[in-house]
Amino acid sequence: MGSMVIPSVRHAVEDLRRGKCVLIYDWPDRESEVDMVCYAGHIDAEKVYMLRTEAGGLICFATSEEVAKALELPLFTDLLGMSDRLRLLVKRARYGDVSPFALWVNSVGVRTGISDEDRARTIKELHHVVSLVTSGRADEGKRLFYENFYAPGHIPILISRGLKHRRGHTELAIVLTKLAKLPPSVVFVEMLDYSTSMSLHKAREYAEKRGLTLVTGEEVVNEADREGVI
Repeated sequence: MGSMVIPSVRHAVEDLRRGKCVLIYDWPDRESEVDMVCYAGHIDAEKVYMLRTEAGGLICFATSEEVAKALELPLFTDLLGMSDRLRLLVKRARYGDVSPFALWVNSVGVRTGISDEDRARTIKELHHVVSLVTSGRADEGKRLFYENFYAPGHIPILISRGLKHRRGHTELAIVLTKLAKLPPSVVFVEMLDYSTSMSLHKAREYAEKRGLTLVTGEEVVNEADREGVI
């Protein structure tokens, strides 16, 4: 990357490559939330524990729309739309977007699926599937996905539809992997405070204390536009 790269985005990209988690704040007129994001290729039980105890929200896995299409993985809203009754539940959130959730899965090798070790195993195996798909072995990845997972489980899969269509944490996190030239495979979780989402101010204090990089949605979008990965 050239000298025009926004420093915080450059640091976030480097951190993801090295296995450090980063923080992403979206926009004050959207969710106005901060998510902790880790590259799934470096996930382990210790990182799941950190996400659970220091961030506190829902631990999610996300990948790109291209990978989801290769796996024939639909959005959950599409499944709900197949029912005359359940389609009534498909609504936009208060901030204006449709949910990016697909299915909730567990690896067939877990005990119950909810422990840090179990969730790390499910995430590692999802990452392996994504890596196969993005390396040109889509058929093998698809076979492993349908053989090695069951649903419903404890890890929700979210699908990024790209920043041209949606500007949520899912899309921002996947764009960071593109900037880092990594497979589109991330784990992320909302940062919570007592009874509410953690404020940007407190998240900045946390990031400084832990030596983590915090980037904003605007910074990520600007860099993505400059690099042509929108």
